[in-house]
Amino acid sequence: MTRTDTDRWQAVDLWFADHLLPADPAGEAALAANAAAGLPPHDVSPLQARFLGMVAKMIGARRVLEIGTLGGYSTLHLARALGPAAQVVTLEFNPHHADVARANLTAAGVMDRIDLRVGPAHDHLPDLAAAVEDGSEPPFDLIFIDADKPSNPVYLDWSMMLVRPGSVILADNVVRDGRVTDPDGDASVQGVRSFTGMVAADPRLEATVLQTVGVKGHDGFMLIRVASV
Repeated sequence: MTRTDTDRWQAVDLWFADHLLPADPAGEAALAANAAAGLPPHDVSPLQARFLGMVAKMIGARRVLEIGTLGGYSTLHLARALGPAAQVVTLEFNPHHADVARANLTAAGVMDRIDLRVGPAHDHLPDLAAAVEDGSEPPFDLIFIDADKPSNPVYLDWSMMLVRPGSVILADNVVRDGRVTDPDGDASVQGVRSFTGMVAADPRLEATVLQTVGVKGHDGFMLIRVASV
């Protein structure tokens, strides 16, 4: 990968965003607030945010779980795509990130359809699973995994307790600049590799990966359809 490659990827990304995406003052304000608050620049790109919202619309999602809120940029796009009658449950480990996200989502006028839970996802997922199991809450139609990659295998285990046949699970950052092929990679690479092995071995799941290049570099999503539970 050369500087020329990355410059070209970014230029193409920006060109498509300029042609295909409507003006988004709320999204731009959220990104600016995230930067001003010192959050890491790990938000999905505008085109990727539109992709998430379109997937939610295409499957008719009414209830979404997001593992990893950061400053709420992807949360905002999911909430807008689903509409006021739907619910997005989003889990954020870092209280400062959660405060920024809450302010962004309130400013965007979507906080009324969002359940933002603060603390380790491992603390909240059992409660969500218990509510689905006892029927007090419906399963999730879409789960977006975008948190600490070493925990991806754990998040997949819990996700399978929270879905129904036909649900979709999306996992971000699975390519990791191509490092996913390195058997001696870091903890994040190992988490993605283990996660991939679990998906491949589970007959209840169908999956593919979409590699992406653009303003976020070289990465990709894993798109998983739950055939049965």
